[in-house]
Amino acid sequence: MRKTLAAAATCLALLVAPVAALAETAFDFTFKKLDGGELPLAAYEGKALLVVNTASFCGFTGQYEGLVKLWTTYRDRGLVVVGVPSNDFNQEPGSAAEIKEFCELTYGVDFPMADKTRVTGTEAHPFYRWAATTFGADRVPTWNFHKYVVSPEGQIVGSYSSLTGPTSEGLVETIEMVLPKP
Repeated sequence: MRKTLAAAATCLALLVAPVAALAETAFDFTFKKLDGGELPLAAYEGKALLVVNTASFCGFTGQYEGLVKLWTTYRDRGLVVVGVPSNDFNQEPGSAAEIKEFCELTYGVDFPMADKTRVTGTEAHPFYRWAATTFGADRVPTWNFHKYVVSPEGQIVGSYSSLTGPTSEGLVETIEMVLPKP
């Protein structure tokens, strides 16, 4: 069993090492936009990011409400919420148009949204492989609505599971810590 775990850890390190070697900050990554085109995180350099993998049919989908609240409360101070829909946990089966319509009509989402993206495993988006390398393989999404707080310098400063709501005290404190004082 230990040999199997050691071999798996070695394989994971080999898979993510090239990504980590090439990327130094979160601003080195680009997602596809939900409504087409590119979503380069470099466009938000100098701002804090909250990158969240999302899903429309999850028990945590109501967290969209808190994400919108964070976005409207802190965007003028430099926070950008980035939603990353993912079907990795079989709860985001819809098309880009269906996801967009659901998010906008149900929760009033107007923060940037990536196209449906893999966030786990060997086919995970490079941002998520980089996050696993730089912040720890034990801090990767294990379910929808995992949150990464990224500083204005592009470094991950916090990782929060689905169980931590967007407006929870610890997450908000981390966000406020990296934002300029009002």
